[in-house]
Amino acid sequence: MTDTAENRASLIAVVGATATGKTRRAVAIARKTGGEVLSADSRQVYRRMDIGTGKDIEEYGDVPVHLVDVCEPGEKYNLHRFLRDYNEALADVRSRGCMPVVCGGSGMYVEAALDRLRLPEVPRNDALRQTLAGRTLPELTEILSGMKALHNTTDVDTVDRALRAIEIQSYYKEHPEEDFGSKTDPEKDALIIGIDIDRDTRRRRIDERLKRRFESGMTEEVESLLAEGIDPENLIYYGLEYKWLTLFVTGRISRTEMEEGLRIAIHQFAKRQMTWFRGMERRGHTIHWLPWDMEDDDFVESVLNLARL
Repeated sequence: MTDTAENRASLIAVVGATATGKTRRAVAIARKTGGEVLSADSRQVYRRMDIGTGKDIEEYGDVPVHLVDVCEPGEKYNLHRFLRDYNEALADVRSRGCMPVVCGGSGMYVEAALDRLRLPEVPRNDALRQTLAGRTLPELTEILSGMKALHNTTDVDTVDRALRAIEIQSYYKEHPEEDFGSKTDPEKDALIIGIDIDRDTRRRRIDERLKRRFESGMTEEVESLLAEGIDPENLIYYGLEYKWLTLFVTGRISRTEMEEGLRIAIHQFAKRQMTWFRGMERRGHTIHWLPWDMEDDDFVESVLNLARL
């Protein structure tokens, strides 16, 4: 936010690693301010992918939420589509005089939204894909690393992701006249709240939540998606829970391998989330970090003071 005392927050964003209670906090803020939540999560956009993505729909209650359940499993939702949907939802929320409360752990989505990033859609390049057909993931990773710095390891989680990343970088190189990545109208009075949690507690909460998700039917959720006819490779593409559970359900790995691999992957993901948010701070975004275990009333009061509401 700008430093002038008269400026109130025009938007509140709640960010942090997985399993830190972001949704509950965002809902509490929205309820107190008469606001609405805009989800900035790259996987909660998919319908019927509920347990694995941690939608926690019951936490919203009567608070409206946008950008959840907006496309079908098997589709390839991306940053371009998110920015289009986000800008439409943001305009809708503001047209009714409501406070937008952005909530998410997908740092790239959050930062792009706050920067109002301009990101034209990159079309599929079948000719390029033919030249790369049969390349292994390490080979594709090497090609991509020669085109850009690999800050985001999800670009090379799978062959499909690596191919798409190469496709995008090739398009950027071939179309220098297009101003990719420009910031059209960054949010000048956005208040960013970070959920601060120590590493050991974060790891414990991740393990506890993973256990609850298994007990709630997360494996059965993946089985149901596969029974619909969704390509297993599309679920693997989504990573984390859907990658590891699909590998298990389709018989490629054992339950022990799945559970341990998934646990490690989520811990690594949480670490990458925090790395992104720290990077946002270096890139000029001020994040106000509040303790994860504050009482809800105290947390909301602190946010309202920071927002000058």
